[in-house]
Amino acid sequence: NGPQRHHGTSSNSNHSSDVAASETGRKKTGFGMGQITDQMLPTLKTSKLFQHSKYPRTATIIGAPMTYGQPFVGTDHGPQLLRDKGLRGMLTSLGWRVEDLPDLSYDDITTSIGSGTADPPNARNCQLVGSGAELLRNKVSETLNEGRFPLILGGDHSIGAGSLAGILEVQPNTGVIWVDAHADLNTPATSGSGNMHGMPIGLLLDHAKYQPETAVNFDELPGFEFLKDGPRLAPDQIVYVGLRDVDPTEREWINNLGIKAYTMFDIDRHGIGAVMDQAFSDLLSKDPNRPLHLSYDIDAIDPILAPATGTTVRGGLTYREAHFVAEAVAQTGNLASAEIVELNPTLSDDDGAEDTIELGLQIITSFMGKSII
Repeated sequence: NGPQRHHGTSSNSNHSSDVAASETGRKKTGFGMGQITDQMLPTLKTSKLFQHSKYPRTATIIGAPMTYGQPFVGTDHGPQLLRDKGLRGMLTSLGWRVEDLPDLSYDDITTSIGSGTADPPNARNCQLVGSGAELLRNKVSETLNEGRFPLILGGDHSIGAGSLAGILEVQPNTGVIWVDAHADLNTPATSGSGNMHGMPIGLLLDHAKYQPETAVNFDELPGFEFLKDGPRLAPDQIVYVGLRDVDPTEREWINNLGIKAYTMFDIDRHGIGAVMDQAFSDLLSKDPNRPLHLSYDIDAIDPILAPATGTTVRGGLTYREAHFVAEAVAQTGNLASAEIVELNPTLSDDDGAEDTIELGLQIITSFMGKSII
């Protein structure tokens, strides 16, 4: 019957031992992710991919260096580090035309807001995060309206509120594949930390329709007033892949609303291929041409492979599983937008930071059409 929805918050010994073994081999032989040179070969099915982007296909790089949705400085370095590693050249090798925009200017927001702005209860840096999300919403919707592919480089995952708002404004039927160790389904009323990188799905979810008692009052969230009149995300528009650290209220909502969620238990039990097949069936069975958005948090991957991120949880995706998720989404032909988030080079040593950025770059090229054959 395919993968079942299951919620497991503990680490998985099989995955940890697998990645530990590969790490041991890396140390013994002296090879590492940062020293491997991938051939940037586009799939031969290029004409069938990215069908929602206007030909000739253009990837618009949108740097969203947000760092205020969580407590650690450093996620703002992600966009430039990915560029410095050769992102633009890799995209052109895959057949893309590239428009590389200047990073969104969040420094201007901090200057205009000032230090005297009080946060509402349990929503840290609310106006900074909300105003930044609105900037991103505007740029993403503009890019999609031009027929281009928004490639969003975070920043922390609070940017998901802005990217989703822009996407749903232009393509309201978009299906969302959320690859993450965490569900990011909290609101200020349910969050245990008040960190807004754990709230993007919770803020966009159509609470008023499906569970009115949990509806968010955006008049009480400075910076997020732009979300007052929508757009909203229906529970059947999102599929989670790779969950392994889910809060109690998130778990309750996932079950009560019937949100499709495939945890690391499901991946261990059925294999990543079967899980992704089921995820695509969940999102595309009624509308095979539906646009898809991929939101990829680097913490979905086991921290042995990607240590430079802020909320690590053991027992994550292996190297090949991480790539398979990205490759499989591209192969549907429906991918219309994507983001990668939570790369933070300050949270590991130099080797760990290098490996994490390099892996993030490889994941991007995988979902942008890189193919072995």
